[in-house]
Amino acid sequence: MQPKLEKYQGVIFDMDGTLIDTMPAHVAAWQTTADEFGFDFDPAWLHSLGGMPSHKIVLEINRRFGLDLDPVLVSGFKLQQFAQNEVKGELIEITHQVLLDNMDDKKVAIGTGAQRQGAHELLKSRGVFDYFDAVVTATEVNNHKPFPDTFLLAAEQIKCQPSQCVVFEDTLLGLQAAHAAGMDCYLVTETGFVFKPVAEAAFTE
Repeated sequence: MQPKLEKYQGVIFDMDGTLIDTMPAHVAAWQTTADEFGFDFDPAWLHSLGGMPSHKIVLEINRRFGLDLDPVLVSGFKLQQFAQNEVKGELIEITHQVLLDNMDDKKVAIGTGAQRQGAHELLKSRGVFDYFDAVVTATEVNNHKPFPDTFLLAAEQIKCQPSQCVVFEDTLLGLQAAHAAGMDCYLVTETGFVFKPVAEAAFTE
């Protein structure tokens, strides 16, 4: 479906898997990390945690597998593996087009679970960093997706009320964060966009 954004003043985009197709590179980095630190590798489960910072994913790995991995050490290794991957992903065409279509008459922001340095470098490398009125990363908030803080801070920085914003996301964690922030959401799927209004959240989540 084609997004209908006339009623919104702000458009907030997740980055990984929503605007830029980085998830294969992230999964590959986690595969190498799993081999290095000896934990089971489950790509589908790790993909479901998209939007969560790497150090918090390590805590989830510990919880799931009964391990005691050092979150700083393991996440640092994973981030290094991702940084060394020269192919981090291209812009996702349908979402990029939404950005181009709306950047001149609406406020646009990034709300990502990636750390600040990596997110800024990636957005700059794809030539879109300067399009955004605000870029909120995991570095700027303490409570990450599925908590609403990332999107609420993005709305604040672009001077829009949450109800005036719509989010583009690709994961359940991101959808939950958008709805928790009081924002409608478009999920980016393999077949296009799926609209998930916040009004339905109480009945479906």
